[in-house]
Amino acid sequence: MTLRTITDIYPALDTQDGAGVRLRRVLGQRPEQRMDPFLMMDHFASDKADDYIAGFPDHPHRGFETITYMLDGHMMHRDHMGNEGHLRPGDVQWMTAGRGVIHSEMPQQEAGRMQGVQIWLNLPAALKMQPACYRDIPAAKLPRIPLEENGELVLLAGNLTLGGNTWQGPIHSNHTQPLIVDIHLSSGAQLSLPVVQELNALLYAFEGDIKVDKQTLPKGQSALLSPGDRLMLTADSHGGRVLLLAGRPLHEPVVQYGPFVMNTQAEIEQAMMDYRAGKLV
Repeated sequence: MTLRTITDIYPALDTQDGAGVRLRRVLGQRPEQRMDPFLMMDHFASDKADDYIAGFPDHPHRGFETITYMLDGHMMHRDHMGNEGHLRPGDVQWMTAGRGVIHSEMPQQEAGRMQGVQIWLNLPAALKMQPACYRDIPAAKLPRIPLEENGELVLLAGNLTLGGNTWQGPIHSNHTQPLIVDIHLSSGAQLSLPVVQELNALLYAFEGDIKVDKQTLPKGQSALLSPGDRLMLTADSHGGRVLLLAGRPLHEPVVQYGPFVMNTQAEIEQAMMDYRAGKLV
């Protein structure tokens, strides 16, 4: 057994996106702060309507997938394919932009707490121009795995074996093999979690401080993890909550321009021309 340890810690960056939504960029603050195959992760969380009410009006994507996990509040997705999804607490949206999608994500509340994360997961070059597709996953369809010390795991993506039992999350990819787990730990709880050696892995602490092996990951920061096959986590006296992202790296060049993520500059230029000409989708 080889324990994964923290190699780098990235503070989340306060920024705005969409029509002025205030959020924290957890991953992808700069090109060198990606973790193959993950491109970006944003955490939006506010009790102030002015921070989120403008939402994310119609905008394009090409070349990757998005995974949106709602924690609090109500958001509506609409896209050019006629899909409409109502994301409520605990729900997940899985969208493959492929060759192109134009969609909006708009709050369906005028007050109260809005919180969630959006993850950008890269597609291999061979699949970047596949047709777009979309799936809503209600909270009831996510495996919830109770822990002995009054904690809980919520499995969004991939397979997880714990205590002799195996669970399968609703999101899967044969190419990047994502493992995404929302980990809740009660006061002082410990968790030993298997993570396949071949996967790159990152943790984001969004409630409380969590100790990774012997090093503390403070709230609001993300940590890149060393290679290994097991993760040892310990919550402080207040408990904590972290999001685990792990995936098989693609080892392909990444060229990004805003909402387009391709492998070459020529492909980015083609995406922009297609969008301007109404041929993105």
